Amino acid sequence: MHTYEDVKAKKLENGIHEALNTPENEDELFEFAEYDPSSAEKNGYSNYSYWGCTFRAFFKRRTAVLLAIVLVLLVAFTIIQPMLPGQYDAIKINDYPMSKKQLKNVQPTVDNIHLTLPQGTPLQYAEFEIKDDPETSANWVAVSGQIARVPGRSGTKVTTFTLVEYGEEWCVAQYNGITGYVKSAELSVKPDKKRFDLNEYEGRFVTPYECFSNSPTIIYAAPTEFSNPDPNADGWLYTERKNLILGENGMCTTASETPLRIYPSAYGFLFGTNERGQDLWARVWSGTRTSLYIGFMVAIVEAIVGILVGILWGYVRQLDRLLTELYNVLDNIPTTIVLILIAYVMSPSVSTIIFAMCLTRWMGMARFIRNQIIIIRDRDYNVASRCLGSTPGQIMMKNLLPYLVSVIMLRMALSIPGAIGNEVFITYIGLGIPINTPSLGNLIDVGRKLFSSASLRYQLLFPTIVLSIITISFYIIGNAFADAADPRNHL
Repeated sequence: MHTYEDVKAKKLENGIHEALNTPENEDELFEFAEYDPSSAEKNGYSNYSYWGCTFRAFFKRRTAVLLAIVLVLLVAFTIIQPMLPGQYDAIKINDYPMSKKQLKNVQPTVDNIHLTLPQGTPLQYAEFEIKDDPETSANWVAVSGQIARVPGRSGTKVTTFTLVEYGEEWCVAQYNGITGYVKSAELSVKPDKKRFDLNEYEGRFVTPYECFSNSPTIIYAAPTEFSNPDPNADGWLYTERKNLILGENGMCTTASETPLRIYPSAYGFLFGTNERGQDLWARVWSGTRTSLYIGFMVAIVEAIVGILVGILWGYVRQLDRLLTELYNVLDNIPTTIVLILIAYVMSPSVSTIIFAMCLTRWMGMARFIRNQIIIIRDRDYNVASRCLGSTPGQIMMKNLLPYLVSVIMLRMALSIPGAIGNEVFITYIGLGIPINTPSLGNLIDVGRKLFSSASLRYQLLFPTIVLSIITISFYIIGNAFADAADPRNHL
């Protein structure tokens, strides 16, 4: 009977015998197994994709997705807006070509039609020239149809005119023996006081009626009833040359129902004009481009410098004390003081604002990254990487940085409206971008000075709305994307 030791000895003897009789070609004893690196870990992991899971989680946030679409459209529109037809230049001062007076504080309107005349209305016309736009000068002419501007002051009878006939659109009026027309929608009669109140419309009165105005009222008439209008005075309107039948001695008649405009353009001032006659629509979008450029540049510099310093600060222990002391020194200097000093010393410009913000804003990002790195730098997978010979650079880029994607995206999303807010503040105290460079800060600073005037509040309203949309959108999108990018929320 063979024992267990006898069996082991026999197997060893057979093995030695086979080894001594091994053929010359040892490859015949082996067969290579197939190996596919891409499928090496299929048995250990599912088909998980970090970015795929992140975007799937983000798109479940309907509010954030909607605001992201709005923000993308807004940014795209700021870029293409100057290329659209009918856009006024953001820095050009628009004025009446005949009188050369600025189009100050024109209320927001879709078009600039002042009145429409029926076919066959006689008018007086004059040629005008716009040096920087010869095409406008060739296609448009100035016509005159105003015979009086009736002044007015509340409670005081200044000028009297006679209302002869009432019409749904125009009222016939007589002033100094000349018959003209007053827009009926602008007038209402208070028989007890025998005057017009331009802020109401009741549409009831008996004609003829002696009345006067609380506010300046324009009376229009066929220009054949007066002579030699002053080219530098109010009263000139503009229409396309094709709408008129030109005659002799500067006289013409309307070829069809003809709109007369306050400015030689078929397009209105959608957001109105400011006190210098500049188109507020163009300035708002130009200012949005400027402010977004500042915000994105500051956010990019903040991310690059802050992430680099933060990772080194948190992972390289030898640098911790040095960078901590540097941070304590810089952080004790108020950011507002730094912004004011830089803006005061250097000439005000977009680059100055960006430089001043970049000097300080990276510190918050660096401190936050450093604190996160300290939490995870000695976890098992990082210790294993060091034991396997991974360099500090590989560990920082492959192990640490991906863990921080969510918080980095959140801070970048919030830094853009924060930078825009700082630009608004610097402009508010008078050290921001020059007034001839449109920005949301400049527009809001000008608008706040006019807020006390009800008719001029639109100059603060429009840039404030755009700034609010940008700020709220970035905040909600940043929070939603940070939650979606957090690996702990991935299933």
